[in-house]
Amino acid sequence: MMVSFFDQFASPSFLGIPLIAIAIALPWLLFPTPPSRWINNRLITLQTWFINRFTNQLMMPLNVGGHKWALLLASLMVFLITINMLGLLPYTFTPTTQLSLNMGFAVPLWLATVIIGMRNQPTVALGHLLPEGTPIPLIPVLIIIETISLFIRPLALGVRLTANLTAGHLLIQLIATAVFVLLPMMPTVAILTATVLFLLTLLEVAVAMIQAYVFVLLLSLYLQENV
Repeated sequence: MMVSFFDQFASPSFLGIPLIAIAIALPWLLFPTPPSRWINNRLITLQTWFINRFTNQLMMPLNVGGHKWALLLASLMVFLITINMLGLLPYTFTPTTQLSLNMGFAVPLWLATVIIGMRNQPTVALGHLLPEGTPIPLIPVLIIIETISLFIRPLALGVRLTANLTAGHLLIQLIATAVFVLLPMMPTVAILTATVLFLLTLLEVAVAMIQAYVFVLLLSLYLQENV
């Protein structure tokens, strides 16, 4: 039976029960619980330093009202990084390659930023739909364009994360398949291809972290416009 390259993105199931819930919940079991003592081990110290640096960088452009989102955004960042990194292991499933999951993250958080803006400062929030100094004949057209761009934002968030991870996984599988095919026939070419595969894997590790950061960073920028 021929196996499609896209079968790796199918949600796994056992006895007809989807296992995506386990794949989503598993990363939280891997995080160490900080103890009550002052001197922690190196893993917890590194985790705390990373989260603090990321939170400070993310909250710096926001005012005090936006700091309420610090815990949510930091948790989302760590969660996405962990899921993306675990998905690079062999025989694993990456939930963030599913557009439905990414849209489930993007749409409610984007909608929350819009609702906060409309509730706290409706004039400023609506003012983003019409740039200052716009000629009168262009006002209806620009309002329509800005409204469409506003509603495209959550779609762009979800599609960007899905497309980058899906493309990386497909490239890794294609090159790995080429290595196994070329190994008996042309060992030298297979070794060179394996070197490319190793470098591509390192690149995908960076992409897994960068895409999680970009996802949360764009959410913070949307929040900055509305607080």
